[in-house]
Amino acid sequence: MAYAIKAEIQDPPAETFVFAAQKTMYGGKRIAEGDIVFLFASENEGGQGLVARGIVTSSEAIPRRPDLERQTPRVSITVRRTALATKRLGRYELKRFRDWNDGRRPETELNFKFYRQATNKIVGISDATAAFLEGFF
Repeated sequence: MAYAIKAEIQDPPAETFVFAAQKTMYGGKRIAEGDIVFLFASENEGGQGLVARGIVTSSEAIPRRPDLERQTPRVSITVRRTALATKRLGRYELKRFRDWNDGRRPETELNFKFYRQATNKIVGISDATAAFLEGFF
């Protein structure tokens, strides 16, 4: 399975990225070493969307806190960059894909998972969306 992360990325051309205690949704908590991950620099922190593709080199689930009844699973990952994006794909490009009944277009999946709730997170993505994202490298 492939994943995507929307997070603060200060140095997109870096060789390695470390993301500590990231929120997970839509199957993101299953991310593991060896998985492909597409990195989106969060517009909430001044980023521009898709910046890189990488391979997860380590993944560690963050233990749940016993004092909280409801909490979103979190995971820390390290990613080795394998490619830089050559085309732009961010909130602006995905904004018009809001019809959740459009036959599951990759653009709609990304818009739904990343921008319906503006929080940064790791999400699982479909094979079709992963194939679509490969076209940006």
